Amino acid sequence: MIAILDYDAGNIKSVEKALNYLGEEARITRDRDEIMASEKVILPGVGSFGDAMGKLRDYQLDKVIYDVVDKKVPFLGICLGLQLLYESSDETSGVTGLGLLKGTINRIPDAPGLKIPHMGWNSLDVKEDATLFEGLPENPYVYFVHSYYLKAMNESEVAATTYYSTLIHASVEKDNIYACQFHPEKSGTVGLKILENFVSLPSPIKEDC
Repeated sequence: MIAILDYDAGNIKSVEKALNYLGEEARITRDRDEIMASEKVILPGVGSFGDAMGKLRDYQLDKVIYDVVDKKVPFLGICLGLQLLYESSDETSGVTGLGLLKGTINRIPDAPGLKIPHMGWNSLDVKEDATLFEGLPENPYVYFVHSYYLKAMNESEVAATTYYSTLIHASVEKDNIYACQFHPEKSGTVGLKILENFVSLPSPIKEDC
């Protein structure tokens, strides 16, 4: 089973729908025991960094996330879910993120002819050995909706980049942590393949037969 963390963020149901389309059992939940028994865990979301961290802490899901990561269960952050993995964001001064990865979440710089938020399809430059992008073409197109972007501290963790006013670290991979700034659940067959690659990862949690 795949747990989709329920912290009142937007766009969670579309992730569940995409996983169901792939034939996967997915459950939107904030129940600790259910999450810890899941083979994979996903933190999706659209919304504000500060509000989201407040909700994660209110529901004590921050502690659950740390335990999931420590247990080496494959963990995927999507859009806001990527940003929350870092220490802070320009969007909400003074609010501390999960701090699982090192880097800064910055506002996309204004540029002539470009609208913010960035909403639309962009091609990715994908690192050759990136796990989530296995079996995809060299420069796949994916769908973005965001006003803030990641600049990762460790280039070795960056799996894919794109350019929109500035260089954007669009996907990262470190140990059992995976994250995408774009929305795989809204990215057609490319996005479904990314989700399929994630759910195919080995997990220390085994379902009862």
